[in-house]
Amino acid sequence: MWLKATAGQTPQTDRCRIPYRTPNRSGRQEPMVSRIYVEKKPGFDVEAQQLKGELTEILGIKGIEALRIINRYDVEGIDEKLFRSCVPTVFSEPQVDVTYDELPASDGAVFAVEFLPGQFDQRADSASECVQLISQGERPLVRSARVYLLEGALTPEQVAEIEKYVINPVEAREASLETKETLKMDYPVPAAVAVLEGFNQLDEAGLAKFIEEKGLAMDLGDIKFCQEYFRTEQRDPTITEIKMIDTYWSDHCRHTTFGTILDDVQIDDAIVQKAFDRYMAIRADLGRENKPRCMMDLATIGAKELKKQGILKNLDESDEINACTVKIKCDVNGKDEDWLFLFKNETHNHPTEIEPFGGAATCIGGAIRDPLSGRSYVYQAMRVTGAGDPLKPVSETLPGKLPQRKLVTTAAAGYSSYGNQIGLATGQVDEIYHPGYVAKRMEIGAVVGATPASHVRRECPAPGDVIVLLGGRTGRDGIGGATGSSKAHKLDSLEHCGAEVQKGNAPIERKLQRLFRREDACKMIKRCNDFGAGGVSVAIGELADGLYIDLNKVTKKYDGLDGTELAISESQERMAVALAPEDVDKFIAIATEENLEATPVAKVTEEKRLNMVWNGKSIVNISREFLNSNGAEKHQNVHIALLEPFQQRPAAAIARTADGRVALLKIACPYPHLSGVIAGQSYAPYDVLFLITHTTRPLPAGFLPAPPADTSRK
Repeated sequence: MWLKATAGQTPQTDRCRIPYRTPNRSGRQEPMVSRIYVEKKPGFDVEAQQLKGELTEILGIKGIEALRIINRYDVEGIDEKLFRSCVPTVFSEPQVDVTYDELPASDGAVFAVEFLPGQFDQRADSASECVQLISQGERPLVRSARVYLLEGALTPEQVAEIEKYVINPVEAREASLETKETLKMDYPVPAAVAVLEGFNQLDEAGLAKFIEEKGLAMDLGDIKFCQEYFRTEQRDPTITEIKMIDTYWSDHCRHTTFGTILDDVQIDDAIVQKAFDRYMAIRADLGRENKPRCMMDLATIGAKELKKQGILKNLDESDEINACTVKIKCDVNGKDEDWLFLFKNETHNHPTEIEPFGGAATCIGGAIRDPLSGRSYVYQAMRVTGAGDPLKPVSETLPGKLPQRKLVTTAAAGYSSYGNQIGLATGQVDEIYHPGYVAKRMEIGAVVGATPASHVRRECPAPGDVIVLLGGRTGRDGIGGATGSSKAHKLDSLEHCGAEVQKGNAPIERKLQRLFRREDACKMIKRCNDFGAGGVSVAIGELADGLYIDLNKVTKKYDGLDGTELAISESQERMAVALAPEDVDKFIAIATEENLEATPVAKVTEEKRLNMVWNGKSIVNISREFLNSNGAEKHQNVHIALLEPFQQRPAAAIARTADGRVALLKIACPYPHLSGVIAGQSYAPYDVLFLITHTTRPLPAGFLPAPPADTSRK
């Protein structure tokens, strides 16, 4: 219970000080910040028991007698009566939870964990929204934390090891156990955006040092190209311009690897040479001899050839940057209608590697947003992942990496959490375990969507058209994600990549799904782009050649963001839509019906320049031609060596079952310990199976666990 203060005394508990408001009309003093602790009842504390098992088995800490996980909520902005009424309805479930006003006493180690400032806390956000629904008033401030209580004979070193396992520094930090006086944060007034004076005078060594100091993803060729441009502009760039260009030209956005021009190509393998000769012949047939020869051209040449032959008839082409779109006929209540079918896959290898939950969540979220920006309803997904052996001890984790078990389980939780909240059915999930994924995880999410063709209006925005920002607000989360995934990382990367990965706000994306199912809303949209890499600068910047963006109108999660942060924040669950001026008010009204914020933030201009203004000053003013150049050309020579051919095993060694899978019947193999892999009725993992049955070469070192002493062949 909250304690009452006596004259001349500060209210105390046996654990911490409790701040109080001034007395109300009844003379009763109330705390400024209300706090409640919520714990699962015995039998329902599955998470705590699972973590205890992991710490015992994976970390090898045998001294843990008991482990408790308690969710802590701090609330500011509501009275005590409303708070107490929300305890059994919002903050806990009486059937499975027990609540405490004070943190239960413990003889063992106690520590709390909270998200880093700026990271989206869905638990706290959902609680705040639920309290507002009950009160029908202003949304209160809510902060959550998780308190871990450990019992047993644990050394300080073991406690530190547990804390390291539980706390990922990219997203979270250890929280204080003290009661908070206020949840409000003081944000410093952001300074004016700096002009990089002297940039145009830097020599090659100075430019190389500049790249390192600013943590840019671009190379020396790109920065020299920038310098030449700003010399023609007769001015030094702002830091916002450099950061924005770095995002536009990152490998994530411009696909540098695939766009690299292949100068000299030498191929030793006759089969590969034959395929390459066919590619060159198709290039000549399509009249593309003068186009850059690159992997992107190689990947897309087939579709261009099929289109020329009249075979590829149903591809829907537009200037919009959405998911791949195909025209189809759809049977709707016995009547054929023209529909658009959209599909997209998203790879989030880097963000999932450093922050598994948020990386996997925004993987499926980002995949959804692309067809969603095409005004479609996204209804089904698949997931393919690659990881190392999750059963290996944590002690064998590579330096600077998270344990594979942590990656596998937390990423699965992030993907499913986001998908379930959207209402997206994932029909196929494949997890591949292979040593090749230890250094870098693979995280792929793929989705499909569809919409009536009549809902989609595609027009080039005209001067005077308005760009409306729709959905979530902007924060510091996600800044540098595109450039972060486009550069090499070192052992200390985890210390610097915290802002690059954000937690997705799935309920807002679900509202966007609802809105884009409305024909009256979709038919107003001339062009649409989802927010991801590059934030405002890219999402809005790609809608038209000429744009005037007022960054002061961009809605914010909190104060203190400067112009650069507003321009390149990759906070997601947002859409940029181009509307005719007369449709703006009607569109905002429809968005309000779906409980979505919609704010006009930019206008299309006649002049083909990207102009961003903050606090009345232009901080970005770049020609579209320069921005679309994608920087300095990249060149590479290629040598494809002769590949050693595989030697087929005898056909009698394998057979196919009725469902098409391969079953091992009889094979000489030195790995009988692989839990029945060699047994006739079992199936081997596909990669292992292929290596065992299709090649006589020895397996790669460390590919399989070492066999036990008894290696008799079966």
